[in-house]
Amino acid sequence: MSVRLIWAIVSTLLEEAALVAVVLWGLPQLDIHIPLAALIAVMVAWAAFAVFIYRKGTQALRKKPVVGLSDMVGSKGKVVNRLDPQGMVRIKGELWEAISVGGRVNTGKEVTVVGQDGLKLIVRRSKPDD
Repeated sequence: MSVRLIWAIVSTLLEEAALVAVVLWGLPQLDIHIPLAALIAVMVAWAAFAVFIYRKGTQALRKKPVVGLSDMVGSKGKVVNRLDPQGMVRIKGELWEAISVGGRVNTGKEVTVVGQDGLKLIVRRSKPDD
């Protein structure tokens, strides 16, 4: 078990213990009474949210970082706005301005990065028969 997972479990248990303390002891002092079923429902929802956040955080931490534009050469992506010869492509989940070296490329076609020009990517069709 990783330290991150243990910390997530411990912190969730502490948060839930604090919630129980507030609902069972703090709120009755203010003459506010919450049914036990509502407390249990809130705790289950809180635990489900904690699991969801842990999983999304783990996915984000495992994602390979993009170091720079030079690492984009050879990456494949899809055309978002037609390249005629300039347009937009989606590569690794990010939108980039791109220039096509092979002429017009329609939306939805797959392209490969062959270089860069400043902050613009230079791309060509991945499959010439497209």
